[in-house]
Amino acid sequence: MANYKVGMFFTRKFKITEPEPPQDVKEAFGRFTDGTAATAMSPDQLLRFLIDFQRDSDAKIADAERIVNHIMQKRHQIAKFTRHSLSLDDFHHFLFSEDLNAPVGSKVCQDMAAPLSHYFIYTGHNSYLTGNQLSSDCSDVPIRKALERGVRVIELDIWPNSNKDDVDVLHGRTLTTPVPLIQCLRSIKECAFSASPYPVIVTLEDHLTPDLQEKVAEMVTQTFGDMLFYPEEDCLEEFPSPESLKHRIILSTKPPKEYLEGKNVRGKQKEQAQEDKWGKDILDPEDELEPDDKNDSDESEHNPDDQDEDDSDSRARHLVAPEYKRLIGIHAKKHKGDLTESLKVDTNRVGRLSLSEPTLKKAAISNGIDLVRFAQRNLLRIYPKGTRFNSSNYNPLIGWSHGAQMVAFNMQGYGRYLWVMHGMFRANGGCGYVKKPDLLMKANSDNEVFDPEANLPVKKTLKVTVYMGDGWHSDFSPTHFDSYSPPDFYARVGIAGVPADVVMKKTRAIEDNWIPVWNEAFVFPLTVPELALLRIEVHEYDMSEKDDFGGQTCLPVWAIRPGIRAVPLFDRNGDKFKSVKLLIRFEFV
Repeated sequence: MANYKVGMFFTRKFKITEPEPPQDVKEAFGRFTDGTAATAMSPDQLLRFLIDFQRDSDAKIADAERIVNHIMQKRHQIAKFTRHSLSLDDFHHFLFSEDLNAPVGSKVCQDMAAPLSHYFIYTGHNSYLTGNQLSSDCSDVPIRKALERGVRVIELDIWPNSNKDDVDVLHGRTLTTPVPLIQCLRSIKECAFSASPYPVIVTLEDHLTPDLQEKVAEMVTQTFGDMLFYPEEDCLEEFPSPESLKHRIILSTKPPKEYLEGKNVRGKQKEQAQEDKWGKDILDPEDELEPDDKNDSDESEHNPDDQDEDDSDSRARHLVAPEYKRLIGIHAKKHKGDLTESLKVDTNRVGRLSLSEPTLKKAAISNGIDLVRFAQRNLLRIYPKGTRFNSSNYNPLIGWSHGAQMVAFNMQGYGRYLWVMHGMFRANGGCGYVKKPDLLMKANSDNEVFDPEANLPVKKTLKVTVYMGDGWHSDFSPTHFDSYSPPDFYARVGIAGVPADVVMKKTRAIEDNWIPVWNEAFVFPLTVPELALLRIEVHEYDMSEKDDFGGQTCLPVWAIRPGIRAVPLFDRNGDKFKSVKLLIRFEFV
């Protein structure tokens, strides 16, 4: 029972009542209990349901018995000793249990023995920043959080400290406060494999003198020891696999042939336009170009820290420290000059190329097929444009649809694009590596690779039936959404993917109910289901103000388990709510 004030002297009372199971749940229960809904469902009957309805082809009788035992232990403290079957309400409870009936699998399910270039990799940008790009603190805490979430690529900007005798991590030429490199390295070692056994790649933006590079080499070898991977040869002909690199740490940076003493220039702060508090909605790539992107040939003029140091010949040059260079496992370079030249594939060696967000957008139009072909053997890293001072993010689908493995994101940021990033890497057991679809890795009989801009026919259709939601009354105060009545929830359901597949739809709002029942179905024809993600948001309708946020999730379409599933929702930061979830049916029709 929840009480709400009406004026100064009166209150309204609303009772929270559990709705009955949806009709589809009742029909499924009756079908697999031989049409006798008054009876209970045995483990054998539950197994038939799991295999025939839920399409869990690997389900065994032990799985069904485990589910029945779990439900009986949780719901029937006395009957658990005398009954070993599920009533209709028990069956509904099972379907609405995320730990028993999740929408995506919790284990690694893909081949992990292919080269690193065959995978999308969970990648952070300026991983040490606690907030904005100009004045926030640098710390090892966001690095630890990222690794514990499953991020596999950590970026560190390394600079001489104020005394020029040690190494700090900071965002150069800004007001960010530094953190010692050794502290970051120790945190990486401690947390690297807390969420995943697969390799962690540490990308370094190096602004050091040779003597400090030697100091970094010493720090790295002493901290990581045998965990550190680096090839015996000067460069790799092909990348090793994630499987072969389990529990290994790899350094990636430009092999520095020379060092340039840079000027300490403070960046001029600009106020960025205030976005929607949940971030921009997901747009088509052609809608993504902003005025400054269209006019600027390279974003580096906005971001002095991204300028190639080799452009200056007026500063002192020194030879690089040899031991430091030997420890670089993945050689990197930044695009400079002609893009077609940068994207040429060398059959004798592989490496990593970095492109800024605006450069990628233009390259997607002018050199889209070259990007795809380059990323079949090499690693392609995309980083945010320098004017994202507030640590916002960009559409990752532009990079993914062109084969880019490392779409670097501000993990301390916010908004819908970050939700999509989180969603992509819920797949494959959350291990931080998701195998790129075959369409990005194989050429056809004419040696042509995938063209992300091509008009393609519908390949698969996803039907999503949103039955109901629950858990808000447990996780929120009675007046969190409305001071005078229970919330009016509605759900937004749509697709992030290639331009032809992007769409967003919504249910009607259910008034004054903490447990909304929508029972609405949506159909999504997909031209490239391999790159599509299902987006789900719940909002509370507010007639007088902006609608309140009630939760969100993103799920890679290819990883969704068909059938009726319990879908947990997450907050704005991507942290899972304790209780909030939806009951949804997924069908591929």
